[in-house]
Order: sequence, then C-alpha cells, then structure tokens
Amino acid sequence: MTPLLHGIRVLDLTNILAGPYCSYQLALLGADVIKLEAPNGGDPARQLGASPDLNKAAMGTSFLAQNAGKRSIVVNLKSAEGKAQFLDLVATADALVENFRPGVMDRLGLGYERLRSVRGDLVYCAISGFGQTGPMRDNPAYDQIIQGLSGVMSITGTPDTAPLRVGYPVCDTLGGLFGAFAVVSALLRRSRTGEGAFLDVSMLECTLSALGWPVSNYLTAGVEPWPMGNENMTAAPSGAFETVEGLLNIAANKQEQFVTLCGLIGRPELATDPRFSERETRKRHRAELKTLIEEALALTVKSAAVWEDRLNRAGVPAGRVLTIPQVLQEPQVTSRNMTTHFESVAGDRPLTVIRGGFLVDGEAPRPLQPPPKHGEHTDDILADARRQRETRRQA
Repeated sequence: MTPLLHGIRVLDLTNILAGPYCSYQLALLGADVIKLEAPNGGDPARQLGASPDLNKAAMGTSFLAQNAGKRSIVVNLKSAEGKAQFLDLVATADALVENFRPGVMDRLGLGYERLRSVRGDLVYCAISGFGQTGPMRDNPAYDQIIQGLSGVMSITGTPDTAPLRVGYPVCDTLGGLFGAFAVVSALLRRSRTGEGAFLDVSMLECTLSALGWPVSNYLTAGVEPWPMGNENMTAAPSGAFETVEGLLNIAANKQEQFVTLCGLIGRPELATDPRFSERETRKRHRAELKTLIEEALALTVKSAAVWEDRLNRAGVPAGRVLTIPQVLQEPQVTSRNMTTHFESVAGDRPLTVIRGGFLVDGEAPRPLQPPPKHGEHTDDILADARRQRETRRQA
C-alpha cells in the first residue's frame, strides 16, 4: 500500500495532546512528521504517564500514545542559530502544526507571514483553546477547561451527579482530529491551486461542532439538554441495563426492535402496553420500562455476553459495557490489527500503540518506527536540510 500522505513533510511544533494527536494522524497516513522540541526536555508529555521509570527516561506513556512514526529534532527557536535551522526546515515542509497560545510564533519572529516568505504554499495549522481571535484567545486552555466551557460536562452524568468530566481528554482529541482533517483538506486544495493556508483550529469550536444533537435540540427546538446518565434522549429503551452478570447496552430504537426485545425477554405484553406501545410514550415512561426490562433480565441466568449475542442475532442492537483491558482483547479488535508492537523502547521495554480508526484498501495505516527519543534525529535532519539549502542556492 502506498501511504496516503507519502511524500508530505510536516513540521510538528506541538506539545501534550491536541497538537501531537493531530500530527500522529498525519504520521499514520505516511507523512514524514518531524517533531521540533525545545532543548530543555522537549514535549512535557515525555514526563507524564503511569510509569515513573518511563517518565524519568523522558518517554512517558502520555508521550508514547501519540508520537510513534515521528522523528525528533532539538531546535532552540529563541536563538539566532535555531531560527535559521528552523527556516531551513520550513523551506522543505508542506505543512506545519503548532499549539502555542496565539501570538507566540509572531513574538518569536516566526509567524505565518514570515514563514510564507520562505515557503509560499505552506499549510500552517494553529491549534489553540479558543482560536486566534476573540476575547478569550489568550486564556490558557486544558481539556477540562474546554469540557466545562463547551457544555459537555453539563450533560455528562445523571441529574444527581452532573456536571461530570468525560473520562478521557475528549476536547483535546477532537481538536487533534479536526486539525488533521483541516490539514489534509488544505493540502488537497494546494494540489489543485498551489495555494497554502492558515488554519485556525479552536478546541472550543471543535467540541461545539461535535455536540451536534444537543446543540441542535436547543437551537432548533428550544429544548435545553440535560444529563441523563446512560439513557439516550432520542429513544427508549436505549441505555445500559443490568443483567445477572455484567452491564448491557440495549438500543431498541425502532418499533420492530422493541417488539422483538419484548418477546426475547419473555414479556411480549409490554409491546402493547399503552405506556410503551409507541416511541414517544416509551420516552415518557422510560424509567418504568427500564425497571421492567431489568426485572425480566434478572429472571434468567444469561450473562451480558449471552444476551449480546442473542439480541444482535435477532436484530436488536446490544453490546456489553467493557473495560479498556477487555476491549483490547476482543476478537473484533485483535482481528483488525488495531495495535502495532515495537520490541525495544526506552531501555529495551516493549511497546504497543494504537493506530487510527480506519483501513485503507484493506490495510491498516500504522507507524513504521517507535516514538523518538528527545532529539534522536537532530543530526540527520539538519544535515539533510543543509544539503537541500545548498541545492536551492545552486539552482
């Protein structure tokens, strides 16, 4: 398989998660991603994660999660020499991703307009909490700050427990995905018109965009979203149900699915009960319906796994609620080569990383090399940049 971004070079000036996750998606697709890191330790994620030993080795698990397939170079952007080295690299690059606060690159004398004078068709992607303009542009923004400001926390949990933080950095991740999508789109336009682009990616706006249904319910129907725990506001029964062994998600959103479910759990009369016979009445009486379904499930000895199989075979969408270790061992995940294994990382430790979420022509895009040590490729990259600079001068 020829990688989708074969021949594309990306300069990655990002740290922690949103930016590195963006450039990781590009690396998975075959781009040559060069991670530029500061001399004093580089990406702070190198010291973050669940393993103190890896943190001490500057290869923290937070860093390992989204930096495979990249090369690392140490450049001091505050020095004259470092700026010259950086500009040499910009001349060879197709795209650049950074997630500094707005204005940082301009203050360094390395903003978009300066870089355009070196590479006129550069695709420049700036990822920040709030975007490059607006009254909050200069505010620091971590994932949880955006979760709270975006409304995500207000609809997460139950009426008794909300607002709650989503259990992983969802806003950082969305910012990275939107950024990668924008970069690839801009590269496509450049291939047709020769134009570069300045991409202003706001984590807050990415999150609001991804909140499609709750936002639409308010903007269009005037209904303010509220926290519903494991229930789905669009249908009932649609949520998590207790079985004799394990929690089971059931989404009988269609009328025929509900009728089938009632028969399978031995309660066919529920399908004609006036409280549940129609979609809207089921939504109004969802709590009563949930109780009756769980009572029926408890009368059997079937585990969540058995019910999952039986319901799906009958056309009723269902799935167990799994832990991270459990899902990583699922045949569905293992059969599609979701992981890539490296034998030696940070003191001969083995490393397994997750790829992106799709296949290309039946093959899994995956990183070809492990996450880099701090500055591991500095000499090679700078030597190549010097050679290319001399070639341009001679031309």
